[in-house]
Amino acid sequence: MADEDAGWLGVDLGTQSVRVLLVTAGGRVLGSGSAPLTGRRDGARHEQDPEQWWSALCTASRAALGSAPGVPVGGLAVCGTSGTVLLTDGSGRPVSPALMYDDGRAAAEAARAREAGLAVQDTWALPKALWLLGEYGGGTSAVRAAGPGGRAPAPRHRTTPRLRLAHQPDLVITRLTGEPPPADSSHALKTGYDLHAEAWPEAALARLGVPGDLLPDVVRPGTRLGEVRPDAADATGIPAGTPVLAGMTDGCAAQIASGALRPGSWNSVLGTTLVLKGAARDPVRDPTGVVYNHRAPDGTWLPGGASSVGAGALTAHFPHADPATMDERAAAFEPSRAVAYPLVSPGERFPFRAPDATALILGEPEGDAGRWAALLQGVGFAERLCLDYLHHLGAPLDGPLTFTGGGARSPYWNQLRADILARPARVPEQTEPALGMAALAAYGASGAGALADVAERMVHVRTVLEPRPGRTAAFAEPYARLVHALRERGWLPAPVAEHALTRLHPDMGES
Repeated sequence: MADEDAGWLGVDLGTQSVRVLLVTAGGRVLGSGSAPLTGRRDGARHEQDPEQWWSALCTASRAALGSAPGVPVGGLAVCGTSGTVLLTDGSGRPVSPALMYDDGRAAAEAARAREAGLAVQDTWALPKALWLLGEYGGGTSAVRAAGPGGRAPAPRHRTTPRLRLAHQPDLVITRLTGEPPPADSSHALKTGYDLHAEAWPEAALARLGVPGDLLPDVVRPGTRLGEVRPDAADATGIPAGTPVLAGMTDGCAAQIASGALRPGSWNSVLGTTLVLKGAARDPVRDPTGVVYNHRAPDGTWLPGGASSVGAGALTAHFPHADPATMDERAAAFEPSRAVAYPLVSPGERFPFRAPDATALILGEPEGDAGRWAALLQGVGFAERLCLDYLHHLGAPLDGPLTFTGGGARSPYWNQLRADILARPARVPEQTEPALGMAALAAYGASGAGALADVAERMVHVRTVLEPRPGRTAAFAEPYARLVHALRERGWLPAPVAEHALTRLHPDMGES
């Protein structure tokens, strides 16, 4: 089967839905499908039933493949939300709910992990693994014995019964191939995996009392994990024998889908929350751990961070609104009288770490349209602050910026963001992370060439947006007001705030 004759299947396990794309090597979308997901949010809690992921995949994949009957599938890869984990038994069956990427109940466990020398954030997967063991591990693990000081009395040992930590894609891949897979290094990063050494930090994990067989083996993205077995083929419509390749997190998947894989290039993924990822020859060093570095399959680096600001704030405030209509009404409020920092859930992770941060609005919005405008602009301000923070760290920012994710479907919001950021932005024809997984599957199955080359053949730029200087200047004052407010609340470090304000020149021309 020649690659150009095949379709490549990308699977995106998102927060609100599972999305599947069938794409040719030249980037033509042959079929797409989606199925909704539901979760439980209650304060710091954010859970999903992991069984949903499989049933939604079955629905979405059948829809995608039904649009192109008879097209051979060369391979598939799966992405998931970064930091979403659950416990399974030895055969890969769930024994706990899935703690989603922004579940914030493991703050105490995160503090213990930092004491043990691991640079983790409160919502990362490793603290959640410790929390899950305490709740669902039967009380027999060394994690309970470790206590608040994080000092376990004995080395890691086996729990009874055996438990295994699974990242979001691992559960689906287990169903597809029939075997619990190794984790890909992209998802393993937030579980404490050392991407430089390409190994688990055994000594630190032992100090935390993490059971020795809890964590999976790890492989690089694009590694072949197995193939679709017959019963999974019957359920999903994916042909039996289709190769299954190790994926990456949803943010990395969207980065691949943007084609932003050359050093200095950046992709801004606007979905339920906001993720910025770039490409660099060397890691971007951040002693606070706010910016972290994934590793591409070829060994280069993908620095970035994940914010808790995003389009989910629109859904929370206006669950039944028509976005296009609201966008049209919001255009009359540039800038909005109110200035927002629209957190989707409590706590912020990027461009600053503030576990106690809450959604912020300065001033009174002018009706629903004014509030919608304030939320749209607030996401743009947060995005600009992310880029200012990356500039503060010395990250390379001289390449193109690309917008992807569900928010990039809004032409109005895209132009608004380009105006606020004061820099051009590209919008691809297809903005879904599932496209990135299709490209990774094609790269992994071929075993030749560079991922950047494969992605650039699949990614077609639809629009290039230019910032409008007059509109950019209008947003300088509200952006500065927000930066001051974040600093005054103690969330944004003073040196970062000063750097952001220094970059607000009258012509707003810096990048």
